[in-house]
Amino acid sequence: MKQKIFQVDAFTSKVFGGNPAAVCILPSWPTDELMQKIANENNLSETAFAVGVGEKYEIRWFTPEVEVDLCGHATLAAAFVLFNYYDAPGRQIEFFSSHSGALYVERVQEEGSGLMLTLDFPADPVKEIEIPELAIRGLKKTPLKAYKGKSDFMFVYASQGDIEDLKPDFGLLARLGGRGVIVTSMGTEVDFVSRFFAPQSGINEDPVTGSAHTTLTPYWARVRGKKTLSARQISARGGDLVCEVLGARVKISGVAVTYMVGEIELP
Repeated sequence: MKQKIFQVDAFTSKVFGGNPAAVCILPSWPTDELMQKIANENNLSETAFAVGVGEKYEIRWFTPEVEVDLCGHATLAAAFVLFNYYDAPGRQIEFFSSHSGALYVERVQEEGSGLMLTLDFPADPVKEIEIPELAIRGLKKTPLKAYKGKSDFMFVYASQGDIEDLKPDFGLLARLGGRGVIVTSMGTEVDFVSRFFAPQSGINEDPVTGSAHTTLTPYWARVRGKKTLSARQISARGGDLVCEVLGARVKISGVAVTYMVGEIELP
């Protein structure tokens, strides 16, 4: 049996930038075991699987080790594939996740060799917490403040230089629990910058994490006193995002480009 697979670089206008995601558009759901094996074989931060149900698409996301509740860049990649290779009609695709509810992706415009898309996701407001000792040891630099969202910790630092210089102990961070760790500060050229560490989920550092911006955007909108913000995730590959707060939801925009189209030989 053959299954088409796509690899898309999300939140970048050039291949080899942003965050790579694999995408499989399926006629029906295979077993969880098979999807996990495919994600492990791909060895990317996320593989998205989607199945059409009426006019919507059910969607699930797997790291090489676990299924996760929400993934922004792989949802962006899945919409990119549906618009470009499956002739999805209209300007908006509605996804549904049993863990995260209704998720929307709007086709905005062509940009160079890529396609600008906007994610419409539920916001993830955070609550301030005491700074965990394990986080101080794991990040090797004490943050100014600590917060906890639905599934991620968020640690705020004084400057972009602090974020750039972090060299975490991933073994210690993995013991924090949750899905992952966001570190963030104001940016020198954008409204805010971030990095995302998720050894708990099998990914030491994720290149660009769309879902983390459901947490970052409400926080920085309050701090900076504006609804629309420019953001950059300053991993080695790097990625650029435009984020907007809309009440209980967040819009996250970025460009995506195709890296590879292929087939999987399934048993």
